[in-house]
Order: sequence, then C-alpha cells, then structure tokens
Amino acid sequence: MLATLTEHYFSDAAWIFERKLDGERCLGFHDGSRTGLLSRSGQSLSDTDPEITEALDRQGCHDFVVDGEMVAFEGTRTSFARLQQRIGIHDADRARASQVAVTYYVSDVLYLAGHDVTGLPLRTRKALLRRAPDFSSPLRFTPHRNADGEAYFRQACERGWEGLIAKRADSRYERRRSRNRLKFKCGRRQEPVIGGFTDPAGSRTGFGALLVGYYDAGRLVYAGKAGTGYDRRSLEGLRARLDRLERSHPPFANGPRERGAHWTQPQLVAEIGFTKWTGDGKLRHPRFLGLRTDKPAETVVRERPGDR
Repeated sequence: MLATLTEHYFSDAAWIFERKLDGERCLGFHDGSRTGLLSRSGQSLSDTDPEITEALDRQGCHDFVVDGEMVAFEGTRTSFARLQQRIGIHDADRARASQVAVTYYVSDVLYLAGHDVTGLPLRTRKALLRRAPDFSSPLRFTPHRNADGEAYFRQACERGWEGLIAKRADSRYERRRSRNRLKFKCGRRQEPVIGGFTDPAGSRTGFGALLVGYYDAGRLVYAGKAGTGYDRRSLEGLRARLDRLERSHPPFANGPRERGAHWTQPQLVAEIGFTKWTGDGKLRHPRFLGLRTDKPAETVVRERPGDR
C-alpha cells in the first residue's frame, strides 16, 4: 500500500501519523517453513539483510506477513545514502561483516495466524501487530501519534526527518496507491529513471552527471541532469552498471542535447533531492541520494501533490 503526496497538512482524530523513514519498503514473511524479505519489486532481500530474516525466523508466531521499512542510521537520523552500502550486497556473509547495521521498522500486518487481516481497520491491525512479534533489536514496532499531525510535522522537519506518513485509522490495507495514506514531506524528492550520463571532467572519475526522466503517457520525459551527491565509490560503481546498459540513441522523447552524452536502457531508478520543479518541467538543483532497487522503472511518473 503506497501513500499519496500532499501539501495539505492537517490534524484529525480519524488519522494516525508516523515518522516517514528514509529507507527501503519491504515485506517480511514466515509461513512455517520459509522466512524471507521481499522488496516492492518482488526481489528477495534475505541475503542482503540476513539478520532481519533470522529475527523473523525466531518469532513465536510462524504464520505472518508484515509490512515495514528497512533503515540504516547516521547518528539519530535514518540515512538512505548509508543504506545504499547494504543494498549493494547480495551475499549473507558479506552483509553480516559490513559496517552498516540495519533495523526493520514494522508498521502493518497483512496476514496473521492463518487469517488475511487486510480488511480490518488499521487501528485493529496495529493492535494485533503490537502483540504478535517480539520487537527486540533489530526489529522495531513503528510508533505513531494520534490526531495532532500539524505539530508532529513541525517537529519532524525541525529534527531533520524526511517527513510523516498520515494514515486513516479505519482504513483497510489496499495493494495500490491510496488517499487513505498521505505523505507530508519536509523536503522534495523524486524517483526518476536514469536514461544516460555525461563524461567526467577534470579530475573526476566515473561520469559527470546522470540524465534522468519520468514517464508520461508511456513516453520517457527528460527532467534534467544530476551532477552532485556522489562519492568516488558511487561514481565508479554506478559507471560500471551504466556501461552494461549503454545504447546508441536516447530513450527520452524530448532530447536532451548534451555534448559527450552516453545513453542507457531506462532500467535504473535513482532517488533525487531537489528544490523545485521549473516551469518547463525540469528538476531544480537536483542531487543524487542513491539508487532505488524497490521500484520498477516503468512505474515512475512525476510526483505531484494529489496524484494517485
């Protein structure tokens, strides 16, 4: 179940408000014989986050599906950039030996003890969830506040959080984007598709900037280039992946004309922070935050307040 972006921030006793974590959404499951983690795109994360899989396997209840967010912390803040170092690992031993600790914040339950509970109100599912698993590290129950969304949102932005997720308390779990879940964002982000890159200049390695876009009526629309937010590791690692996807002509329907541009198959999705959209539909001051492995490229559209 996905949330809809809004710029209408409110307080309402019929809603609950959770911290918007800067991580990767995934489902955790245990069916009695198998335990695992799945990304939004259906990829297994069990070898990427083996300690989470083991924690789910140790639960006293052996028949559940839960929804949550995988995060890594930088101090007291969740950091998608730090989590990126884990997302790139697909070997359980290497993941355990990494210096990036992960925590799975569980926020909802879909299936429990032989019963599909998606039709129950959210408050009821939350009550079931709180009593079902053992929430000891690295599993955490996602706390929420009732009613007072505006004050909580101000606190979230003051603390440097990404924002809040507002959820209608009597809503059922829907396997789609819904207006029963709303995103209150402290800063602006977009998840565009990578369609190319420019050559590096000076002492820079890897590439200069990513050329990105979004889908509109089945066409990949160019949205600008992101040239900041990289370290040497991400520049070199991402260049190797882009080289494997290189193609001879641009995937964008509307350009762009860039000297030294290299074009790629539109398969990779980036997380981009930016200040605003320009009048001609470009990202203003875009900066690279990481790659999204949990979102299929063909589903990427320009995110606007109120979009479903």
